[in-house]
Amino acid sequence: MDNGNTTDSLILSERWRLAVLDRAQVLQLGFMAVIIGMIFALFHLLGNTVGGMNSQSAFVWMVARWSDSISYGGVDWSFGWVVPPFCLVVVWLRRRELLSVPKAINQWGLAVIVSALLIHWLGAKMQQTRLSLASLILLLWGLPLYFFGWQMAKILIFPCTYLIFCIPLTFLDTLSFPLRMFVTHAATAVLNIVGIEAHRSGTSIYSAAGGGFSFDVADPCSGLRSLLAMTALTAAYAYFTQKTMLKQWILFLACIPLAIAGNVARVITVALVAEALGDKVALGLYHDYSTYIVFSVAVGFMIGIGILLNTNLGQVWRRVKAWSTQRM
Repeated sequence: MDNGNTTDSLILSERWRLAVLDRAQVLQLGFMAVIIGMIFALFHLLGNTVGGMNSQSAFVWMVARWSDSISYGGVDWSFGWVVPPFCLVVVWLRRRELLSVPKAINQWGLAVIVSALLIHWLGAKMQQTRLSLASLILLLWGLPLYFFGWQMAKILIFPCTYLIFCIPLTFLDTLSFPLRMFVTHAATAVLNIVGIEAHRSGTSIYSAAGGGFSFDVADPCSGLRSLLAMTALTAAYAYFTQKTMLKQWILFLACIPLAIAGNVARVITVALVAEALGDKVALGLYHDYSTYIVFSVAVGFMIGIGILLNTNLGQVWRRVKAWSTQRM
């Protein structure tokens, strides 16, 4: 009887301990939710000091950039609408891991929180709303790090970092002109190699033959838009398909030359169509739809590189060698 009572007491004490832990975790989650709410209120009420707007909200400023009809160097930021829902989906898909990891207070998280608040203060003083938005992303990562520890924060690195694509980095329009020049140089060189004599003047390409094609590689044709879109898409694709960080980075970095090469190919094909069918067709219907064709090709190469990175080349070589031996 004593042994039975002892066992029952142990079971009850263990259940009580787990109940206390669960209650503590719920309180911790609730406390963190309140803090996040206060932080969002801070960034909504005191997040933007840039002149020309009737709101001090960093979110209003950011959404205004997403909805802008103005193109910055050929880039619009409308894809920002997709980023937050995607990050929430990533967190939801990894919810079991987030709930199961060991949790403990991490003092480094407090240092991250304080640093993020300091960056926000500097952003407000310097009238740099982008800096404030970057500090918000750091805060969203620093809070779980402080309250729940490194194991949870490590899982949240990607969805938090991916939020950078929300920030309208309109200063990147300075890359537009160098990209236009590179595309013009490369396209002119390739056209001459394939036997279509072409000349370049600034960012314009024209045929050496009298009455031939002549067009300018304008800001929307710089490739900056497709480069940013490919960067965001490849980051997501690499995260879900590659098993190691090294392979993720290889695939991510591969998107940059792919996007640039795709845009060069687009300009070349515009010149080829103009040479064959005239400027009206090339700069009209074909020009409007060629972006989708080239982007599709770039996405195809992205998927191909991803598959190649996941392929065991040694195993494939052994199979090919065994097959060739049997054929002999």
